[in-house]
Amino acid sequence: AMGAGASRSAADGPTAVLCSGGLDSVVLLAHELEAALAAGGSPHLVRPVYVNSALAWEAAERRRTEQVLAAPPFDGRLGPLARLDCPIRDTYARTHWALRGTPPAYGTADEEVYLVGRNVTLLAKAATWCAVNGIGRLALGLLRGNPFPDATPAFFAAMERALSLGLAHEVRIAAPFRALGKAEVVSRGQSLGVPFGLTLSCMSPVPDGSSAVHCGRCSKCRERLQAFDEAGLEDPADYAFRPRDVRTGR
Repeated sequence: AMGAGASRSAADGPTAVLCSGGLDSVVLLAHELEAALAAGGSPHLVRPVYVNSALAWEAAERRRTEQVLAAPPFDGRLGPLARLDCPIRDTYARTHWALRGTPPAYGTADEEVYLVGRNVTLLAKAATWCAVNGIGRLALGLLRGNPFPDATPAFFAAMERALSLGLAHEVRIAAPFRALGKAEVVSRGQSLGVPFGLTLSCMSPVPDGSSAVHCGRCSKCRERLQAFDEAGLEDPADYAFRPRDVRTGR
């Protein structure tokens, strides 16, 4: 099941990849593209899936996802982007930070960004799409040390079983990066030629012309800046505010 589904082979057939336009999911997309080609498959067998939950930062994310897919190493070679809607606004309180765009600040603990039911709803929606489209493998960019209840091996094994039973279609949930930290993902992305400058890992993107840039002040920006720092690379993405010290955020 889950563990065995971590790496792909030609026998896997098509794979859907949950993609947010952020660092982890775009590197995962490049990883899956390389794996499909290495297994003698077609890049069209890799299908990026964007699930829109109507959270504050998603319009900017969606635009970035489209830009990323048009750039090397993807160059439009993958299967077309599936855009799915699974709004969760009506489930959270109207004052919730994810709806108001007031995310946890730079120095806050990773636990602060927990969104109740996030992976439950993403996986249910994406797996249903997989069943309709005859896709048997669904990959997501989960990393080591994720502290949330919907990111445990036990949860994924149970979810995989429930979805496969309820959809009458076997869906394997794969987390190829579950043993990696974010700095290791940056290094992997560098070796795969990922266009880091186009990726967006921010919960409060700042409008900048027709696009949006990283705020540099939320905890997701901290995670990202610290990962590049740890990997010994400069983050080429644009920031409205770029802290001189990535540890303190000042």
